[in-house]
Amino acid sequence: MLTSAPGTLTFVDIRIGILNSPRELSIESSESAGDVVAAITAAVEKGAPLVTLVDNKGKQFLVPTAAIGYVEIGSDSARRIGFVG
Repeated sequence: MLTSAPGTLTFVDIRIGILNSPRELSIESSESAGDVVAAITAAVEKGAPLVTLVDNKGKQFLVPTAAIGYVEIGSDSARRIGFVG
């Protein structure tokens, strides 16, 4: 999980288009954008059958690499936690 300043958490939005499916997979992750790019790139280059991504709540998503049509990774965005005063 990335922390940018006291009282804030940084998340990145990930959207994955699945081939032959009209819907896309949307994930909000606490991993950095660079870590997500590295994980997906490594899985595709190695020919791994699946890539595993974890969202900010700890849920794991197993995505078949052969079915990935596109990946859109948003910029890291900080969100305040706790009471804003």
